[in-house]
Amino acid sequence: MKLHWIPFQNVPQLSYKDVSYTNGLAKLADFYKYQVNIESFEQVMTDKSKASINRTALMEVLQEQYQGLSKSQKVEDHITALAKDTTFTIITAHQPSLFTGPLYYIYKIISCINLCEQLKTAYPANNFVPFFVTGGEDHDFEEVNYVNLFGKKIEWQNEEKGSVGMMSTASLKPTLAELKEVLGTSEKAVEIYTLIEKAYTENQLYSKATIQLVHGLFKDYGLVVLGMNHPKLKQQFIPYIKEEILNRPSKALIEATSDRLEKEANFKQQAFPRPINFFYLRKNLRERIVYEDGSYQVLNTDYHFTEKEMIQEIENHPEYFSPNVVMRPLYQEVVMPNLAYIGGGGELAYWLERKSQFAHFDVNFPMLIRRNSVMWLDKGMAKKVNKLSLSIPQIFEDQDAVIRSFIDSNTNTTLEIKEEKETVSKAFDQIAEKAKSIDQNLGKAIQAEKSKQLKVLDQLESRLLRAEKQKHETALKQITGIKDKLYPKNGLQERHDNFLSLYLKYGRSFFDTLLEHLDPLKKQFLVIEDSTVD
Repeated sequence: MKLHWIPFQNVPQLSYKDVSYTNGLAKLADFYKYQVNIESFEQVMTDKSKASINRTALMEVLQEQYQGLSKSQKVEDHITALAKDTTFTIITAHQPSLFTGPLYYIYKIISCINLCEQLKTAYPANNFVPFFVTGGEDHDFEEVNYVNLFGKKIEWQNEEKGSVGMMSTASLKPTLAELKEVLGTSEKAVEIYTLIEKAYTENQLYSKATIQLVHGLFKDYGLVVLGMNHPKLKQQFIPYIKEEILNRPSKALIEATSDRLEKEANFKQQAFPRPINFFYLRKNLRERIVYEDGSYQVLNTDYHFTEKEMIQEIENHPEYFSPNVVMRPLYQEVVMPNLAYIGGGGELAYWLERKSQFAHFDVNFPMLIRRNSVMWLDKGMAKKVNKLSLSIPQIFEDQDAVIRSFIDSNTNTTLEIKEEKETVSKAFDQIAEKAKSIDQNLGKAIQAEKSKQLKVLDQLESRLLRAEKQKHETALKQITGIKDKLYPKNGLQERHDNFLSLYLKYGRSFFDTLLEHLDPLKKQFLVIEDSTVD
């Protein structure tokens, strides 16, 4: 494999927010707590050690969730190590996307695993456990119910309501059958389909199926998977649930921070807090809690509570209270001995709005680390790119720019007539200058004629380019094909394609290659080119 590291600012597909935070824009310094480097973790560990974390409850939840799963020794050791005050976690998280969803789901996880390995080398007296938190409480079904594979959209049809994680896997049978057909019958296809099928057929709830699938993919690397919708974890969050629902501090705090971010760094607001940032969660139900007319209402239901009743409900059933995007990061940091969160650019942008909220709740604000971004050029794609003599930086450019560059490099004729246009322009200017001394209006007419002639020359230049393009029609179609493949629907490969297309080619070595090369502390975009020779 050949590696190409591209500076983030040279990847136009990345957002201003993403590049700004990753590259350490000075105006953002007040919105996060720690510089992203290995040395900063000493201070993060010192700060997090002051927090009271119920490690026993965390371990009990994990042991319960892992019942029936075949744990690797690495996973077993990591869960056991959580009992020690010298053990910390590194977390990444994502919604429970169907069959893991887009590629960056995988890149997040491996970035997390690799960072823990680096930390163990730097701080051998401590243990570092990579955690994947699956957001099973979400109810955004349309965001997680499909996967893009080989240009085909495989979709899960389901009429259930409420939390995605609490949905039944029974309705996935047609989706699994479609996946099996698309994957085919190769040895790698049968192997990976068996793993997927077992996860979704051995578990009645989708959240448990997701845990089993991710565990099956990454257990050999020591990844610990956690679903956080558990009474023992929610129990620890009771004081924070009460504070948010009864006193409602988050909205004002986050809005004030968002206003500052916009004024000081030109960051538009990422997430919009509600007066109450919790949902009420029951079977087939996840609806917002609002405060109206002196009582607490659950929208679109008959549930309503006085303040006293609400306090009792929180104390007796904290698992009924589901944090939204505003409170979820806080919940995570309250119950976990966590040092850093690894996420994409969009995720980190909304974390930047949270620092004052964390301070209000007296919870340590973790280090925010941008996950690795990867573009993978398999052997066939790498051959096409090299055959056309395209450079790796070039494939990030606009398609028209790539085509123009290719044409310029493969023609013996200069297609631009810039010098000729300048000559014509000067000639008209000289004539107009002479005419002005005779008749001012005549000078204006000559300048108007100049504009017409320059437009004619522009058209001639375009005709020259079109004629040259026709000579390279096959190559230009190949360039278009490369761009379409690497940027499906004009987006990055990692945000669209599923890992299965690469797994069928490489098997477990796909993960091994990523584990060998990803480094979330290296703030560049990685292109992996399969340069192996047949």
